[in-house]
Amino acid sequence: MLIATAVVAILVVVSHVLLSRVTDADAHDLARTRAEAVAANVSAKGGRVVLTENSSEALDEVAWVYADGRLVDGDVPPSVVGRVEELADSGRSRTATVGDYLLFARPVRAEGHHVMVIVRVDLTPYETSEQRSLTLSLILGGLTILLAGGVAHLVVHRALRVVHEMAALADDWGHHEPGRRFNLGAPRDEFGELGQTLDRLLERVDNALADERRLTDEIAHELRTPLTVLRGEAQLAQLSGEPVVPEVVLSEVDRLNAAITTILRAARARTEEGTRCDLRSAARQAIGSRAVEVAFPAKVEVALAPDVAVSLLSPLLENSLRHAKSRVWITARSQGEAIVVDVLDDGPGFDPAEVDRVFEAGVTGGGGYGLGLPVVRRIAASAGVEVRAIADGRGHVQVTLPAAKAAT
Repeated sequence: MLIATAVVAILVVVSHVLLSRVTDADAHDLARTRAEAVAANVSAKGGRVVLTENSSEALDEVAWVYADGRLVDGDVPPSVVGRVEELADSGRSRTATVGDYLLFARPVRAEGHHVMVIVRVDLTPYETSEQRSLTLSLILGGLTILLAGGVAHLVVHRALRVVHEMAALADDWGHHEPGRRFNLGAPRDEFGELGQTLDRLLERVDNALADERRLTDEIAHELRTPLTVLRGEAQLAQLSGEPVVPEVVLSEVDRLNAAITTILRAARARTEEGTRCDLRSAARQAIGSRAVEVAFPAKVEVALAPDVAVSLLSPLLENSLRHAKSRVWITARSQGEAIVVDVLDDGPGFDPAEVDRVFEAGVTGGGGYGLGLPVVRRIAASAGVEVRAIADGRGHVQVTLPAAKAAT
């Protein structure tokens, strides 16, 4: 409505100015035409200035002829006589406004005489026309502003109603049906862009919920085995009447602690610029005292924090050791700007049909693989690392780590 008011005000002012100029030009044109008509009848005879054709009393009220400073034709009203005589003495074409009248003086050539024709034009009709036009413009402008306000109200109300409905639906879907989407296609207007934005928001909500479910599954998956062992040892001790073996309890408690620490590291893992570690040292720390062969280059550094690298390799080695027949080994090689690490064992390997799902919680393959792999996927996703299982007839998991940049 503010824009409409500004536009209408500008249009009214411009139209009024233009109309004033047009009416002013018309009044001057009428005055010149009238003066020329009177001047055409002025002539000099017998040493006197006379009008050859002027028998109209009405013309005497609006046109006057002065010869040598003396009125020779017409009756000048007392209200304008002073101004008329001043124009008559000027000797040149001039205009003047007196009250509601326009006065126009025009010199006329006559033998041996100084002749001036002065005419009067009533400006009242022109001013009345301007006032009526201005009043009509203001009325139409006000109606236009009201109409613009009504249309704007309806359009904005309808637009915001659509937005409100979309937001309500998105909020409801986020709580009950996170898989639902607007799916409006390529955006063609602002509502299409809003729908696309809400779809992305719902996708993030859906991913967050799925991530939360995966984390719960991973925690349950990682903690179930050591808890089962502890429970079995306690039941055995209860039935036999003998005390629980401390080494078994401590081993399983350490395993629980390692699982919890690994999951927490996975949730917090972030690769900061400049972070680096010696991959050989990280692998040795992940291996510990277990029998694993290592075939690494003399010096290999990756752009990961040491604890993240250990948390990434440890579950993979534990899987290999659990399912290997007799041998587990780990290799590393440079490949462009990455370091490729292969964790291998001589166990049954992965089922080719399940190779893409082995990192999902609860999914196992080839002889019971699956323990710890969901945690590996979580760490890899958090640290920007690629990890994949390879079905080549043996236990084989390949991890692609970012190589550390050379120090400058």
